[in-house]
Amino acid sequence: MMRSRRRALELPVGGAHGCPSAASGGAPRDLRRRGAMARAGVVGDQRGSVTAELAVALPAVVVVVTLAVGALTCAAAQVRLQDGAADAARLVARGDEARADGVVAGAVDGATHSVARSGDLVCVTALADAQFGPVSVPLTARSCALDGGL
Repeated sequence: MMRSRRRALELPVGGAHGCPSAASGGAPRDLRRRGAMARAGVVGDQRGSVTAELAVALPAVVVVVTLAVGALTCAAAQVRLQDGAADAARLVARGDEARADGVVAGAVDGATHSVARSGDLVCVTALADAQFGPVSVPLTARSCALDGGL
């Protein structure tokens, strides 16, 4: 008697016909989900939507990453140019103007410089173009040193 009672407790409780879906609301789960999606404004099948969204978003991500790399490249060239201008100003102030050309050109490829003296200062202005693909960004750096190499 004990055994039959245990089996009766393990049986699913159903609706009029003993069907589990009838006990949970009368409609299978897929139909209820589709009905909820239709009420929410989602019409049709959603398969492939992630692929379509990725296809739209991926070019934007590539453009942002490319611009970020280009900005970092230009910033690094600006730092190298500023360092070259500072070194060239110190060399010119010591009287070694011939080496100043190589310092500025070695800092950034194709860089040029000009020297200006103002009172006790020697100022070097370095100019270069940072190339990033088809875009050319003009860079300028200026540095001064005390004339006489002190």
